[in-house]
Amino acid sequence: MSVLKDTYEMAKGTVQGVMQKAIALAPDSWIPGGTPDPLIREQHGHTGKPVSRIDGPLKVAGKAPFSAEFPLDGMLYAAVAFSTVAKGRITSIDSAAAETAPGVALVMTHENVPTMKPMPLFMTSELAAGGNSLPIMDPVIHWNGQPVAVVLAATQEQADHAKSLIRVTYDTDAAVTTLETARANGTDIAEFQGQPLRMIVGEPEDELARAPHKVDHVYRTPRHNHNAIELHGCTVAWDGDRLRVHDASQAVAHHAWTLGAIFDVGAENVHVTSPLVGGGFGGKTLWYHQPLAAAASRLAGVPVRLNLSREGVYRTVGGRTLTEQRVALGADADGSFTALIHTGSTIMTRHNAMPEPFITGSMSSYASATRHLEVRVGYMDMLANTFMRAPGEAPGTFALESAIDELAHAMGMDPIELRMKNEPERDPTTNLPFSQRDVEKAYRMGAEAFGWAARQAPGARREGEWLIGMGVATATYPYYRMPGGAARLTIARDGRARVEIAAHEMGMGTATAQSQVIADRLGLDMEQVDFAYGDTLFPGQVLAGGSQQTASIGASVIAAQKLLWAELLKLAGNDSPLAGLSPDEVGGLRGGIAALNDPARWESYASILARAQRDKVSVEGQAPQPLEIQHWSMHSHGAIFVEIAVSSVTGEPRVRRLLGAFDCGKILNTKTAASQFRGGMIMGLGLALTEETMFDERSGRIMNPSLSEYHLPVHLDVPEIEVMWTDIPDPHTPMGARGVGEIGITGVGAAVANAIFNATGKRIRDLPITLDKLL
Repeated sequence: MSVLKDTYEMAKGTVQGVMQKAIALAPDSWIPGGTPDPLIREQHGHTGKPVSRIDGPLKVAGKAPFSAEFPLDGMLYAAVAFSTVAKGRITSIDSAAAETAPGVALVMTHENVPTMKPMPLFMTSELAAGGNSLPIMDPVIHWNGQPVAVVLAATQEQADHAKSLIRVTYDTDAAVTTLETARANGTDIAEFQGQPLRMIVGEPEDELARAPHKVDHVYRTPRHNHNAIELHGCTVAWDGDRLRVHDASQAVAHHAWTLGAIFDVGAENVHVTSPLVGGGFGGKTLWYHQPLAAAASRLAGVPVRLNLSREGVYRTVGGRTLTEQRVALGADADGSFTALIHTGSTIMTRHNAMPEPFITGSMSSYASATRHLEVRVGYMDMLANTFMRAPGEAPGTFALESAIDELAHAMGMDPIELRMKNEPERDPTTNLPFSQRDVEKAYRMGAEAFGWAARQAPGARREGEWLIGMGVATATYPYYRMPGGAARLTIARDGRARVEIAAHEMGMGTATAQSQVIADRLGLDMEQVDFAYGDTLFPGQVLAGGSQQTASIGASVIAAQKLLWAELLKLAGNDSPLAGLSPDEVGGLRGGIAALNDPARWESYASILARAQRDKVSVEGQAPQPLEIQHWSMHSHGAIFVEIAVSSVTGEPRVRRLLGAFDCGKILNTKTAASQFRGGMIMGLGLALTEETMFDERSGRIMNPSLSEYHLPVHLDVPEIEVMWTDIPDPHTPMGARGVGEIGITGVGAAVANAIFNATGKRIRDLPITLDKLL
């Protein structure tokens, strides 16, 4: 069987390679984005403006419904009990005291749980969303914190109290809870998005040995946990075999399909809504709480609300896993890289598929004559890790950009000059042309605004007890567009437009920016546009992740708009000024359609529909497959600048200034984009200075599962943040835009560490940079 499997995988890889080569060599006109989006040049005053979020008044007034705020008749409240061992088997559960506690209606354990199939694991099929592939509520324990019981009660307080009365005994097994043991047991080449995380070009070790200038160091990043302020929660109810779910979800279509598979009822019988997510960052996909709530609801015969506590999020929702990275750089006398080596280890479980892909940023950022990129993964008995803002790039840029700073210092070279010296002309991994890349412009504008020219030698600048330093690093994140996008577009006789798509609002202003774009596409005012999202009754399989939702929505709306033009032109008939025009020859203007080359040939939507005796016209468009990402190398970049002060007495670091200059294509809403950049950069400060999940290697238990013990940056940690951007449209993306949600966190960790070195002369290669490492 293994021989057959290997043969199949080889054949599959060969076919994929041939397809990729064919797509790369195809004419631009055959590829989505081959013809620039008309919106890049034909704007009507909305796109790019600093429009306040249209959902803001609802949130301020307390009228924005989140998933754990939907009241249902007869609803019970759930509380989850978690295992206290890392590996073993439940031998007994004493729930008698809990069952007789005030208000308790049900205690669900593995002994009475309804039948559920394991969650289809995320990335194993197009709509799979499961965080792990284990049986749900199983007597076999796989990590410390695994749910072992669910209590339903009349109030949340009663459920929480009853949960504390449950007593569980275990037959424990030896668990793997250290990186050293996992490595000793053997590691594999990690895979990410179906591709092995390994690449060797030339003989980099030999080139490194010959290089006149070189650095070779190990950098470490810790575990991180998700801490969205709006906790993970859901409200569920059954009607026969139909399941209704109000969820905090980044992927409503994926959740419906996965829950349908778990309960064997099919996606068509699962209706998921997620009107507001409350922050996701990669963590609000499908974990145990949604199927547990649904199972408890089915068992009790009433609606159930399950809102995880902060501790519950730490116990059951994966985060970012640890990394240990070697970066070695060799350079000629002029600074040209002759060797780039970025290798190392990360950790995951055998029941998930998310190693931390820390080499992804190193694949395209710099030219080098030779390179070796490789991620090896070991396996531990712990909670399955998952995506967390800029997975791979966030910890990976810390290592790579720190090493570049170290090489620049060793060579006596300005670190910006060294980076610009190694700007690639084409993608160094795939040899594809870049769709648009203006890194140098971002660096120039950032350096001038920050005053980089005033930077001094390490340890040279002092203000009393404070040592002052500046640091810089490159930010990078790829453009993604996932398959499955679709949108329904409706124009009514009163001139209003409505777009429906199964997309999501996680706080980034999706509805606002998309309403701006749609208004410009259709030639309407924003007040005439309704953007509906977060519901599986709407078309599309759009995932809010990978900074790709904007592109997915954009491509879907473009597809629907083309169908709408065709339908309206058909309805307009021969008596219209538009007679004889094709859909490619018209655009939206002043509440109607006009010829692109002759705006006088125009008719309003109201006129067309009235003459056709139609109240409205509705179309549904499917976005094309995202072939553009295999035809061009598509990445956003930025330059992160930091000024820091370090106390020579206590070792306390204080970030005094933080600036990001970004090259992310066209900015659709300057107000919401600036907020996204700043939010990412603040999360980068947490990565650099405060955040670390404390993992007890004796028990495999997370020891700081609260915001009082897991330290996020607070107001006093965050200086005024300045952001700017090139605003150069990418000609091959919808609207000319690339995502802005994740790039802000990348590069910040290295920029802080590099500033600390410039201030103190001390190099820290182990995050977070805490007082004990600086004393």
